[in-house]
Amino acid sequence: MSRSLSEALADFRPGLPFAVALSGGADSVALLIACAERWPGQVRAVHVHHGLQAAADGFEDFCRALCARLQVPLRVQRVDARARAGQSPEDAARQARYRAIAEAVQTHWPELHDVAVAQHADDQIETLLIALSRGSGLPGLAGMPAQWQRLGLQWHRPWLGLPGAELRNWLRQRGESWVDDPSNQDEQFTRNRIRAQVLPALDAALPGFRDTFARSMRHIAEAQQLLDELAEQDAQQVGQPPQLAALQVLPAARQALVLRLWLKRSHATTPSTAQLRELQAQIADCTTRGHRLRLKVGAGHVERDGPHLVWHAMPGDGASAV
Repeated sequence: MSRSLSEALADFRPGLPFAVALSGGADSVALLIACAERWPGQVRAVHVHHGLQAAADGFEDFCRALCARLQVPLRVQRVDARARAGQSPEDAARQARYRAIAEAVQTHWPELHDVAVAQHADDQIETLLIALSRGSGLPGLAGMPAQWQRLGLQWHRPWLGLPGAELRNWLRQRGESWVDDPSNQDEQFTRNRIRAQVLPALDAALPGFRDTFARSMRHIAEAQQLLDELAEQDAQQVGQPPQLAALQVLPAARQALVLRLWLKRSHATTPSTAQLRELQAQIADCTTRGHRLRLKVGAGHVERDGPHLVWHAMPGDGASAV
């Protein structure tokens, strides 16, 4: 194992045993092999069969053969990853993938609490550039965390400090193969265009940009953590559901933080910048008992209920109102 890969794994301390998300691509193949060698007998693998393209069966066959050779137990989860109305294909596939991995782990290996996924430094830079292109706030610009909790599991990204080329070179030196997803070459997707056109240009113009961009993203993440702590403090004063009077005395920036926190935590919805600004304007106008408020926010509506705000899912969404 090269020094860089060894260093990356040295900072990765999962609870044992743990699972690796295995797509069959170079990044996840390198992760599975490296982990199986470092923690023999302690690694499991989950492959998600999206069923979105003809090559999917071949991906599954490759993963089965690799896991058999490495003597790593494998679970294959088949999912329907088709996008809903208004949802991007990438987001639909990502959400389906995480749910499927969590279901496989919790159903078949309930003693496992940790999962490793193989996003690397190039994926992180692509995420930053996509966020910049969308005018995202600090949470988007902070990129992907190295560790986080989701669906009752602890997730890890050991490769975030390594470029994809280094992982592929390591596999080539060992004579290992992997599968290439044809959809990764489709430049109708923003991420693929960035990978094919922007990253090579950055390599030529700004050598070392991965490290400097990553450092900036860490600074952004630290700033966002402080804002999250401030939002938590204000949320305790505003209450659940939020009290209009308590919201109205907050400065606009802190009010926005509290509203985003409430909508995300209680209703798993995120307002657009325009929606949030309009909501704040309507909150400011609620100076009389009879003033009504109803505004589309995320996948539902925020309404006034006496002295409080409430959020109602749109009919058919399946969420509850609180």
